[in-house]
Amino acid sequence: RFQACVYFACVFQAMSCGIHYLASVFMAVTPNFVCGIPGNVSSVLFYNSSESSIEDIWTLWTSTENYIVVQLENGEIWELNQCSRSKREVSLDLAYEYKGNKSIFSCSDGFLYDDTKWKSTVVTQWDLVCDREWLAKLIQPTFMLGVLIGAVIFGDIADRLGRQRVIWFTSTGQFVFGIAVAFTFNYYSFVIVRFLLAMVSSGYLVVAFVYVTEFVGIKARTWASMHVHAFFAVGIMIVALVGFLVRTWWVYQIFLSISTLPFVLCCWMLPETPFWLLSEERYEDAQKVINIMARWNKVSTPCKVSELCSVQQDDLVSGRTGDNDTSSTKKHNILDLFCNWHIARRTITVWLIWFTGSLGYYVFSLSSVSLGGNEYLNLFLIGAVELPCYIVACIGMDKLGRRNTLIPFLILSALICVLIMFIPQDFNTLIILANMAGKFSIGVAFGLIYLYTAELYPTIVRSLAVGSGSMMCRAGSVVAPFCVYLRSVWIFMPLV
Repeated sequence: RFQACVYFACVFQAMSCGIHYLASVFMAVTPNFVCGIPGNVSSVLFYNSSESSIEDIWTLWTSTENYIVVQLENGEIWELNQCSRSKREVSLDLAYEYKGNKSIFSCSDGFLYDDTKWKSTVVTQWDLVCDREWLAKLIQPTFMLGVLIGAVIFGDIADRLGRQRVIWFTSTGQFVFGIAVAFTFNYYSFVIVRFLLAMVSSGYLVVAFVYVTEFVGIKARTWASMHVHAFFAVGIMIVALVGFLVRTWWVYQIFLSISTLPFVLCCWMLPETPFWLLSEERYEDAQKVINIMARWNKVSTPCKVSELCSVQQDDLVSGRTGDNDTSSTKKHNILDLFCNWHIARRTITVWLIWFTGSLGYYVFSLSSVSLGGNEYLNLFLIGAVELPCYIVACIGMDKLGRRNTLIPFLILSALICVLIMFIPQDFNTLIILANMAGKFSIGVAFGLIYLYTAELYPTIVRSLAVGSGSMMCRAGSVVAPFCVYLRSVWIFMPLV
C-alpha cells in the first residue's frame, strides 16, 4: 500500500514532464501570414475571389508562394507576399495578374496572421517569421539542451542532498517556471525561462525514476520503471487536449502548468528513500521511514536497521581481509566503459541505441502535427499509442528476453520509416496509422534500453553506463527538432 501511494504520487507528476517537453508543438506554431499594409483596405483579391477583408482570404490560402492583392482607400494597389510587399506603379483596374513596374518594400508595418486556428502563438506575438524564423526554430532545441543539462545537474545533486529535496524543488520549479513562461515580455526572456523549466522538468524525471525504483520491490521493478514512461505519454495526450480547447498561447501555457499544482501541494509528504539515508549513515531517519512503511503495509515485524548494519559491517570486515581491498575502493570513470574491445563494442552499441531511440521518439512526436488532417487528434494518438507499447515491452522482456525484444522492434521502426515514404501524400489516414506504428516500435525499444543497459554492465560501472547512455539520449532529443525541420528541404528527409 505504501509503495503504491508513493509510486502513483511520483508518476502523476511525470505527466507534467511530458506536457512541457511537447508544449511547443502548438505554442510555437507558425500560421499563414503576409506583410502588413500601410493603410485602410477597400477591397481584396485572391486569384478569382474578391473579398472585403484579408481575414476572408485565409480559407483559400494553399501555399507560401501565394500572394494577396489589396486596394487601399487612397487608390493604391499592393501585392502582399509573406516576406515582402510591392506597390504597383500604375494603378489601373484591380486585377490579380499585373505585368507593369512594381516597387518592392520590406514588411516595415508588421505582418497579418491567419487567426482562424490559433488566436495567438509565440510566433505571432514576436513576429518570428522571415528573417527571424530561425529564432522560432531554436525554441525546441534550446529546451532540449536544458533537458540535457538538468539531467546531469539534478542527478548529481540528488546523490549529494537526497532524492526528497530534489523532488520538492523540481516539482515546485515546474509549476513556478511553467506559469512564468506565460508572462515573459519578449522572446529572449521566454527562451531563458523555458530553458530553466526544461532543467527542472528533466531533473524531476531522472530523480523520480530513481526514487520509485528504490521504493518498488524487485518483482514489480520492470513494470514500474517502464510505466513511468506511460505517464509521460499521458502528458502528451493532455497537450493535444488543451491545445484543442485553448488557442491563445499564454493561456494554453497557464492551463498546462496548473495541471502540476495538485502534486506540488502534497509532495512535501513524500519521505526520503531508506537506501539514500543508509548510504549517508542516517540510521535513525531510515528506521523512521521503515516504521512508517510497516504501519501502512500492516507488517507486524518491521525490519531493524541495526541488524542490517551489523551484517554490512561483517561483510566489510571480511572484505578488508581479502585481496580485493584496493579494487573495491577504486574510483571509476568513463574510460572504464572502454577497458577492452568487448566492453567498448557493447558501449558503442548501447550509446547508438540510446541516441536512435530518443531521436526516433521525438521526431515521430514533433512531426505528428504536420501529417495532415486534425493535428490535435494526431498528437493525441501519437501519445496514446505509447500506453500499449510499454505493456508489450514488459511482456516481451519477461517472455522473450531483452535482446530478442529490442532487435525486432528497432528493425521494424526502420522498415516503417521506409514504408511511409512510399505512401501517397493524399492518403492522410494511412500515413497517420503508419506513424503511430513507427512510434509504437521505437517506443518499445526506447522504453526497455534503460533497464537493459543497467543489466549489461557490472555493478561498479552500472551507474556510469546508464548515465552516459542518458547523455546520448539527451543529445538525440536536441538533434530531433532540427531533423523535423529538414522537411522543408525534402519531405522525407526526417524519415531517411
